Amino acid sequence: MKGLSWSVALLTAVTATVMCTSSQPDRQGDRSAERRQMVAEQIRGRDIRDPRVLAAMERVQRHLFMPEAVRGEAYGDHPVSIGYGQTISQPYIVGFMSEALELRPGHRVLEIGTGSGYQAAILGELAGEVYTIEIVDPLAESARATIARLGYKNVHVRAGNGYAGWPEHAPFDRIIVTAAPDEVPSALVEQLEVGGLMAIPVGTVAQELRILKRTTGGMDTLKTLPVRFVPMTGKDKKD
Repeated sequence: MKGLSWSVALLTAVTATVMCTSSQPDRQGDRSAERRQMVAEQIRGRDIRDPRVLAAMERVQRHLFMPEAVRGEAYGDHPVSIGYGQTISQPYIVGFMSEALELRPGHRVLEIGTGSGYQAAILGELAGEVYTIEIVDPLAESARATIARLGYKNVHVRAGNGYAGWPEHAPFDRIIVTAAPDEVPSALVEQLEVGGLMAIPVGTVAQELRILKRTTGGMDTLKTLPVRFVPMTGKDKKD
């Protein structure tokens, strides 16, 4: 996923029903103790309470989605560079966005900004089918390989322009965007089911993470959070 260039560290303050799990161990150890500590201190220790989200973040081996040179930083309370000017988001932001979307096993989810594939794997633990788009071809290929190696059959990766969404599989119950456009792309609004939720950072210098709900009359804002994501690249097809 395209992550935060600056996190919300300033805000410091079970069993899940899933389609599949990331249970394959790393040859050098699955680092489960570090994940438990990460969840206890960074996720549960703040304001994330959804037991399915907490369980998914304990299961998914975050370090496997990162270049080997930076895997030592995998469970730190900050974003980490994954190359190509992109980062893997701070764990708290992954937890916050996942909980805010109120994901259920039957949901069809669209993710814009696959990045490392870590957020997509979390979504794969929580939702029914996940369709994720990455504009940087090498990152899309790397994420696709990692997701396949870990056995996620319900996560589908495509290289492409996120502004256009993935109309062939619309409408979506949930949409998550992990890079910041200047405004909410119209195609994503159109592809969100009425009653569905979208998590998206919006803005340039000053950004806010918006949790939006589509209604018959438009989009309602449910909550916001100040953030700093990398910019969303590509061009809105309607521009």
